[in-house]
Amino acid sequence: MIDIRKLKELVRLMVENDLSELDLRDQEETVTLRRPGPADVPVAYAAPIAAPVTAASADPGAGSGASGGVDTDSLHAITSPMVGTFYSSPNPDTPAFASVGKSIGNDTTVCLVEAMKVFTEIKAECSGTIEKILVKNGDAVEFGQKLFLVKAD
Repeated sequence: MIDIRKLKELVRLMVENDLSELDLRDQEETVTLRRPGPADVPVAYAAPIAAPVTAASADPGAGSGASGGVDTDSLHAITSPMVGTFYSSPNPDTPAFASVGKSIGNDTTVCLVEAMKVFTEIKAECSGTIEKILVKNGDAVEFGQKLFLVKAD
């Protein structure tokens, strides 16, 4: 049986070092500790989630595969890896990381998502051309929410 003082010390070290998981094993004991991360905490937002911002997406047939619209079934979605606030550029005075028609690569930064005052660069993780931007600057985004649609090269 693990000593409660040791366990408390491990928890304190996790908090101090901002660790989300700790796994310790020896011949006698195994201890696994996990702290919930930002994506594990349910958060309610009053803001709309996926407000289209491109001219092409204003077409009611767009995204449904109807003629005149973009066939979204053939597009790759870049999704948010966390709950937070979407930012299209590093600050208001600079151009957006990604825009419709821009070519991107796997390591291209397409936006920032801010959670708990920490800004995380979101990489494309695919290559192609941005076809649609599905959120506006400053929108609240959810884990797994589609942010961009990309046409593969």
